Amino acid sequence: MTSSPEPVRPSIWSRPARGTRGPAPTHTRDEIVAAAIAMADADGLGAVSMRAVATALDTGAGSLYRYLTSRDDLLDLMADRAAGELRPYPEATGDWLDAMLRIARRQLELYRRHRWLVEILPRPTAFGPESLAFFDHCLAVLRPVPAATTTKFEAIAMTTGVVSLFARSEVAGPPARFDGIDLAAFPNLASALTAPQAPPAQRDLFEATVRGVLRGLLGDAG
Repeated sequence: MTSSPEPVRPSIWSRPARGTRGPAPTHTRDEIVAAAIAMADADGLGAVSMRAVATALDTGAGSLYRYLTSRDDLLDLMADRAAGELRPYPEATGDWLDAMLRIARRQLELYRRHRWLVEILPRPTAFGPESLAFFDHCLAVLRPVPAATTTKFEAIAMTTGVVSLFARSEVAGPPARFDGIDLAAFPNLASALTAPQAPPAQRDLFEATVRGVLRGLLGDAG
């Protein structure tokens, strides 16, 4: 017997900025989101809770539920507010591949400022106005590309995924070690790890990866 799918959580943008009941508000939704972002920037996403944000605003945790129904709402708002920092967008004119690379670099800078963003991305999230504006701009950049719209959406999503992987790698620990493992059982891997390595070519790995993904999905139109 299959379980029923979980009900879709209503988007925070489909609801009023605050509940209609209760006394006049002492804070705005924007102030709540700003406090949560400051907390995540300083102490990581794990530090962000409704109670902690309420304490930072010198109010009770229960009062925040007049603006939000859950922490998930807060995370959606935080992600969308951060997406607004991608503005002003790079120009959509000229070579589309160069333009998408500029956008990807802007995304990487954003993830460096807000390390917690890479933790939010994998979770189911509602798209807000800033996120939609970003997708709209990317589609404008890709307008000259003779590919299906669904393929363009896939390319935008894959590019974002690549950027997030690079952002994660920058804060990751040292490379994995193989201490205590007999690599003789893995001859191809052992050969690759022990073969003499030529001096690495001077290249921008981020640029090469982004361009490779986009060319692979959208062809060589660029």
